[in-house]
Amino acid sequence: MTKNALEQFERNGLTLLEIAEMFSTEEKARKWIEDIRWKDGIYCPHCGSFNVQSNIKHKTMTHRCRDCPKKKMFSVRTGTIMEGTKLKYRVWAIGLYLYSTNIKGVSSMRLHRELGITQKSAWFLLHRLRKASDNGLTVFDGPVEVDETYMGGKRKNMSNEQRRELADTGRGAVVGMKDRETNQVNVKVVKDTKKETLQNFVVENTKEGTVVYTDEAKAYEDIDRKHEAVKHSISQYVKDQAHTNGIESFWSLLKGGYIGIYHKMS
Repeated sequence: MTKNALEQFERNGLTLLEIAEMFSTEEKARKWIEDIRWKDGIYCPHCGSFNVQSNIKHKTMTHRCRDCPKKKMFSVRTGTIMEGTKLKYRVWAIGLYLYSTNIKGVSSMRLHRELGITQKSAWFLLHRLRKASDNGLTVFDGPVEVDETYMGGKRKNMSNEQRRELADTGRGAVVGMKDRETNQVNVKVVKDTKKETLQNFVVENTKEGTVVYTDEAKAYEDIDRKHEAVKHSISQYVKDQAHTNGIESFWSLLKGGYIGIYHKMS
């Protein structure tokens, strides 16, 4: 349900005024969520039966299954990230809109202020939305762009002890790849940026025959994939189809969220 809703917001490009009208009442918000979850008709989340009684008289449940042995009751919350919560449907719907349209992320403090809920509830809401929108890791068949970066404080601002720790453990090193066909991104925190570490990440997350584009970092030389590189050191950023602009744009968004939205990541 949540993934379909995310796609609708992203595809339609709805404005804040349109959202305010769409979800002006609890009933409108609930109906919108039901239409997305049950687009082929209301069915029981316990047994899958479409033999359902609607608009039952109950404080929280709205439907009853006629085929379940105990005539189980349920609502659109049942079996979703909303189950077991008391947050209003309007909070879920508008929170989903804010979460999916802020490309650098949205903080729990902002949701707390804009939705009129506690920061604790906003934090909980965000975690549920992130869990629902996680597609899981997939093996890419490319072509893919691969690059690495560092997250955290700048080296020049670190103490000598922190710099030694950075040198010893690679703290803050992140490697990522973007699949050009699907626009999906796979990112992993790594202990270092050595050849074995980076190449294992690429090989484990791509299919044989995948074309891999990187910069001229020596760590990617002789990788077990068809490989092309651009040489940033001589200001070469595009060579035919070879470039890493997509994954670098992702790093820019990620760091923009880190600096401007979250400020600190453990």
